[in-house]
Amino acid sequence: MDLATLIGLVGSIVAIMTAIFMGGSVATFVNGPGLMIVVAGTMTVVLMKYPISVAGHAIKAAAKAFLHKAQTPRELIEKCVELANIARKEGVLGLEQVEIENEFLKRGVMLIVDGNDENFVRKMLSNDINLTIERHEEGQGIFKSIGDVAPAMGMIGTLIGLVQMMANMDDPKALGPAMAVALLTTLYGAVIANVLALPVADKLSLRSKQERTTRTLILEGISAIQAGLNPRVVEDLLKTYLPGSQREFAKEDEAA
Repeated sequence: MDLATLIGLVGSIVAIMTAIFMGGSVATFVNGPGLMIVVAGTMTVVLMKYPISVAGHAIKAAAKAFLHKAQTPRELIEKCVELANIARKEGVLGLEQVEIENEFLKRGVMLIVDGNDENFVRKMLSNDINLTIERHEEGQGIFKSIGDVAPAMGMIGTLIGLVQMMANMDDPKALGPAMAVALLTTLYGAVIANVLALPVADKLSLRSKQERTTRTLILEGISAIQAGLNPRVVEDLLKTYLPGSQREFAKEDEAA
Protein backbone atom coordinates (compact mmCIF):
# COMPACT_ATOMS: atom_id res chain seq x y z
CA MET A 1 0.00 0.00 0.00
CA ASP A 2 1.34 3.41 -1.01
CA LEU A 3 0.47 5.57 2.00
CA ALA A 4 1.46 8.82 0.28
CA THR A 5 -1.14 8.35 -2.48
CA LEU A 6 -3.83 7.23 -0.03
CA ILE A 7 -3.14 10.06 2.43
CA GLY A 8 -3.09 12.62 -0.37
CA LEU A 9 -6.39 11.45 -1.86
CA VAL A 10 -8.22 11.10 1.45
CA GLY A 11 -6.76 14.36 2.76
CA SER A 12 -7.84 16.38 -0.27
CA ILE A 13 -11.36 14.90 -0.19
CA VAL A 14 -11.66 15.60 3.56
CA ALA A 15 -10.51 19.20 3.01
CA ILE A 16 -13.12 19.74 0.30
CA MET A 17 -15.91 18.06 2.27
CA THR A 18 -15.02 20.03 5.42
CA ALA A 19 -15.33 23.29 3.49
CA ILE A 20 -18.71 22.14 2.15
CA PHE A 21 -20.01 21.17 5.60
CA MET A 22 -18.81 24.44 7.11
CA GLY A 23 -20.53 26.44 4.38
CA GLY A 24 -23.97 24.85 4.56
CA SER A 25 -25.92 21.87 3.23
CA VAL A 26 -24.17 19.07 1.32
CA ALA A 27 -27.30 18.64 -0.80
CA THR A 28 -26.59 22.05 -2.32
CA PHE A 29 -23.54 20.57 -4.05
CA VAL A 30 -25.33 17.54 -5.50
CA ASN A 31 -26.76 18.12 -8.94
CA GLY A 32 -27.88 15.22 -11.13
CA PRO A 33 -27.69 16.92 -14.53
CA GLY A 34 -24.29 18.39 -13.71
CA LEU A 35 -22.89 15.02 -12.63
CA MET A 36 -24.25 13.39 -15.78
CA ILE A 37 -22.65 16.00 -18.02
CA VAL A 38 -19.23 15.79 -16.37
CA VAL A 39 -18.89 12.14 -15.32
CA ALA A 40 -20.72 10.42 -18.19
CA GLY A 41 -19.48 12.98 -20.70
CA THR A 42 -15.85 12.60 -19.60
CA MET A 43 -15.95 8.80 -19.71
CA THR A 44 -17.52 8.64 -23.16
CA VAL A 45 -15.16 11.22 -24.65
CA VAL A 46 -12.13 9.37 -23.25
CA LEU A 47 -13.47 6.10 -24.69
CA MET A 48 -13.49 7.79 -28.10
CA LYS A 49 -9.75 8.31 -27.76
CA TYR A 50 -8.73 4.83 -26.61
CA PRO A 51 -9.77 1.20 -27.24
CA ILE A 52 -11.78 -0.44 -24.46
CA SER A 53 -8.91 -2.88 -23.81
CA VAL A 54 -6.58 0.04 -23.04
CA ALA A 55 -9.21 1.60 -20.76
CA GLY A 56 -9.42 -1.70 -18.86
CA HIS A 57 -5.65 -1.75 -18.51
CA ALA A 58 -5.75 1.79 -17.11
CA ILE A 59 -7.94 0.62 -14.22
CA LYS A 60 -5.35 -2.02 -13.33
CA ALA A 61 -2.61 0.58 -13.69
CA ALA A 62 -4.46 2.91 -11.31
CA ALA A 63 -4.30 0.21 -8.63
CA LYS A 64 -0.51 0.51 -8.82
CA ALA A 65 -0.77 4.06 -7.54
CA PHE A 66 -2.30 2.71 -4.32
CA LEU A 67 -1.09 -0.89 -3.97
CA HIS A 68 2.40 -0.70 -5.49
CA LYS A 69 5.01 -2.53 -3.43
CA ALA A 70 8.16 -3.41 -5.32
CA GLN A 71 11.57 -4.59 -4.23
CA THR A 72 14.01 -1.76 -3.61
CA PRO A 73 17.10 -1.40 -5.83
CA ARG A 74 19.22 -2.29 -2.80
CA GLU A 75 17.33 -5.58 -2.31
CA LEU A 76 17.73 -6.39 -6.01
CA ILE A 77 21.46 -5.68 -5.87
CA GLU A 78 21.81 -8.06 -2.90
CA LYS A 79 19.91 -10.73 -4.83
CA CYS A 80 22.04 -10.27 -7.95
CA VAL A 81 25.23 -10.57 -5.87
CA GLU A 82 23.85 -13.75 -4.30
CA LEU A 83 23.14 -15.16 -7.76
CA ALA A 84 26.61 -14.16 -8.96
CA ASN A 85 28.16 -16.08 -6.05
CA ILE A 86 26.12 -19.18 -6.85
CA ALA A 87 26.92 -18.98 -10.58
CA ARG A 88 30.63 -18.61 -9.79
CA LYS A 89 30.68 -21.62 -7.47
CA GLU A 90 28.20 -23.97 -9.11
CA GLY A 91 27.86 -22.68 -12.67
CA VAL A 92 24.77 -21.11 -14.21
CA LEU A 93 22.81 -24.36 -13.84
CA GLY A 94 23.02 -23.86 -10.09
CA LEU A 95 20.75 -20.83 -10.45
CA GLU A 96 17.82 -23.01 -11.51
CA GLN A 97 17.02 -24.03 -7.92
CA VAL A 98 17.25 -20.53 -6.44
CA GLU A 99 13.97 -18.99 -5.27
CA ILE A 100 13.53 -15.59 -6.94
CA GLU A 101 10.66 -13.27 -6.02
CA ASN A 102 11.05 -10.70 -8.79
CA GLU A 103 9.45 -12.06 -11.99
CA PHE A 104 11.65 -10.06 -14.35
CA LEU A 105 14.84 -11.22 -12.61
CA LYS A 106 13.51 -14.77 -12.61
CA ARG A 107 12.90 -14.59 -16.35
CA GLY A 108 16.43 -13.33 -16.96
CA VAL A 109 17.92 -16.15 -14.88
CA MET A 110 15.87 -18.75 -16.78
CA LEU A 111 17.16 -17.35 -20.08
CA ILE A 112 20.72 -17.81 -18.82
CA VAL A 113 20.02 -21.32 -17.51
CA ASP A 114 18.55 -22.30 -20.88
CA GLY A 115 21.93 -21.56 -22.47
CA ASN A 116 21.01 -18.50 -24.53
CA ASP A 117 23.86 -16.24 -25.60
CA GLU A 118 24.39 -12.85 -23.98
CA ASN A 119 23.15 -10.78 -26.94
CA PHE A 120 19.90 -12.74 -27.15
CA VAL A 121 19.28 -12.43 -23.39
CA ARG A 122 19.93 -8.68 -23.45
CA LYS A 123 17.66 -8.23 -26.47
CA MET A 124 14.80 -10.21 -24.89
CA LEU A 125 14.98 -8.33 -21.60
CA SER A 126 15.35 -4.95 -23.32
CA ASN A 127 12.25 -5.63 -25.42
CA ASP A 128 10.37 -6.61 -22.27
CA ILE A 129 11.36 -3.33 -20.60
CA ASN A 130 10.31 -1.22 -23.57
CA LEU A 131 6.94 -2.95 -24.02
CA THR A 132 6.17 -2.75 -20.29
CA ILE A 133 6.89 0.98 -20.21
CA GLU A 134 4.77 1.44 -23.34
CA ARG A 135 1.80 -0.24 -21.63
CA HIS A 136 2.32 1.94 -18.56
CA GLU A 137 2.33 5.07 -20.72
CA GLU A 138 -1.04 4.07 -22.20
CA GLY A 139 -2.49 3.91 -18.68
CA GLN A 140 -1.00 7.29 -17.83
CA GLY A 141 -2.41 8.70 -21.06
CA ILE A 142 -5.95 7.77 -20.11
CA PHE A 143 -5.76 9.55 -16.77
CA LYS A 144 -4.16 12.57 -18.40
CA SER A 145 -7.03 12.58 -20.89
CA ILE A 146 -9.54 12.46 -18.04
CA GLY A 147 -7.69 15.40 -16.48
CA ASP A 148 -8.00 17.33 -19.75
CA VAL A 149 -11.58 16.38 -20.62
CA ALA A 150 -13.27 16.74 -17.21
CA PRO A 151 -12.73 20.53 -16.91
CA ALA A 152 -13.81 20.92 -20.55
CA MET A 153 -17.03 19.00 -19.85
CA GLY A 154 -17.49 21.19 -16.78
CA MET A 155 -17.25 24.24 -19.01
CA ILE A 156 -19.81 22.73 -21.40
CA GLY A 157 -22.12 22.18 -18.46
CA THR A 158 -21.59 25.77 -17.39
CA LEU A 159 -22.57 27.02 -20.85
CA ILE A 160 -25.66 24.80 -20.86
CA GLY A 161 -26.66 26.19 -17.48
CA LEU A 162 -26.14 29.77 -18.62
CA VAL A 163 -28.20 29.21 -21.77
CA GLN A 164 -31.01 27.72 -19.69
CA MET A 165 -30.79 30.63 -17.28
CA MET A 166 -30.95 33.22 -20.05
CA ALA A 167 -33.85 31.43 -21.68
CA ASN A 168 -35.84 31.59 -18.44
CA MET A 169 -35.11 35.11 -17.26
CA ASP A 170 -38.84 35.72 -16.96
CA ASP A 171 -39.25 32.73 -14.61
CA PRO A 172 -37.37 33.35 -11.32
CA LYS A 173 -37.97 29.75 -10.16
CA ALA A 174 -35.98 28.38 -13.11
CA LEU A 175 -32.96 30.61 -12.53
CA GLY A 176 -31.73 28.75 -9.42
CA PRO A 177 -31.49 25.24 -10.94
CA ALA A 178 -29.92 26.62 -14.13
CA MET A 179 -27.32 28.54 -12.13
CA ALA A 180 -26.59 25.41 -10.05
CA VAL A 181 -25.84 23.44 -13.21
CA ALA A 182 -23.67 26.29 -14.48
CA LEU A 183 -21.52 26.48 -11.35
CA LEU A 184 -21.46 22.89 -10.12
CA THR A 185 -20.36 21.35 -13.42
CA THR A 186 -17.25 23.53 -13.32
CA LEU A 187 -16.63 22.36 -9.75
CA TYR A 188 -17.11 18.68 -10.64
CA GLY A 189 -14.74 18.93 -13.59
CA ALA A 190 -12.05 20.67 -11.52
CA VAL A 191 -12.30 18.13 -8.70
CA ILE A 192 -12.15 15.09 -10.98
CA ALA A 193 -9.15 16.49 -12.85
CA ASN A 194 -7.10 17.90 -9.97
CA VAL A 195 -7.96 15.59 -7.09
CA LEU A 196 -8.05 12.27 -8.92
CA ALA A 197 -7.01 12.02 -12.59
CA LEU A 198 -3.90 14.19 -12.83
CA PRO A 199 -2.36 13.10 -9.49
CA VAL A 200 -2.86 9.43 -10.43
CA ALA A 201 -1.31 10.07 -13.86
CA ASP A 202 1.71 11.72 -12.23
CA LYS A 203 2.09 8.89 -9.71
CA LEU A 204 1.92 6.29 -12.50
CA SER A 205 4.58 8.24 -14.40
CA LEU A 206 6.80 8.09 -11.31
CA ARG A 207 6.15 4.35 -10.94
CA SER A 208 7.04 3.85 -14.61
CA LYS A 209 10.38 5.64 -14.19
CA GLN A 210 11.15 3.61 -11.07
CA GLU A 211 10.31 0.36 -12.85
CA ARG A 212 12.50 1.26 -15.82
CA THR A 213 15.39 1.91 -13.43
CA THR A 214 14.95 -1.32 -11.47
CA ARG A 215 14.53 -3.42 -14.61
CA THR A 216 17.60 -1.84 -16.20
CA LEU A 217 19.49 -2.65 -12.99
CA ILE A 218 18.34 -6.26 -13.29
CA LEU A 219 19.34 -6.36 -16.96
CA GLU A 220 22.87 -5.20 -16.08
CA GLY A 221 23.00 -7.71 -13.22
CA ILE A 222 21.97 -10.59 -15.50
CA SER A 223 24.58 -9.58 -18.09
CA ALA A 224 27.28 -9.39 -15.42
CA ILE A 225 26.33 -12.80 -14.03
CA GLN A 226 26.32 -14.34 -17.49
CA ALA A 227 29.75 -12.81 -18.18
CA GLY A 228 31.07 -14.52 -15.04
CA LEU A 229 32.14 -11.33 -13.28
CA ASN A 230 33.34 -11.43 -9.70
CA PRO A 231 30.40 -10.88 -7.27
CA ARG A 232 32.16 -7.87 -5.75
CA VAL A 233 32.54 -6.35 -9.22
CA VAL A 234 28.85 -7.06 -9.88
CA GLU A 235 27.95 -5.27 -6.65
CA ASP A 236 30.11 -2.23 -7.45
CA LEU A 237 28.63 -2.10 -10.96
CA LEU A 238 25.03 -2.18 -9.71
CA LYS A 239 25.59 0.31 -6.89
CA THR A 240 25.73 3.03 -9.53
CA TYR A 241 21.92 2.73 -9.61
CA LEU A 242 21.69 3.81 -5.97
CA PRO A 243 21.64 7.43 -4.78
CA GLY A 244 24.97 8.60 -3.33
CA SER A 245 23.74 8.44 0.28
CA GLN A 246 22.60 4.82 -0.09
CA ARG A 247 25.94 3.83 -1.59
CA GLU A 248 27.60 5.09 1.57
CA PHE A 249 25.24 3.01 3.71
CA ALA A 250 26.10 -0.03 1.63
CA LYS A 251 29.79 0.52 2.32
CA GLU A 252 29.08 0.80 6.06
CA ASP A 253 27.15 -2.50 5.94
CA GLU A 254 30.14 -4.17 4.26
CA ALA A 255 32.51 -2.82 6.91
CA ALA A 256 30.25 -4.10 9.68
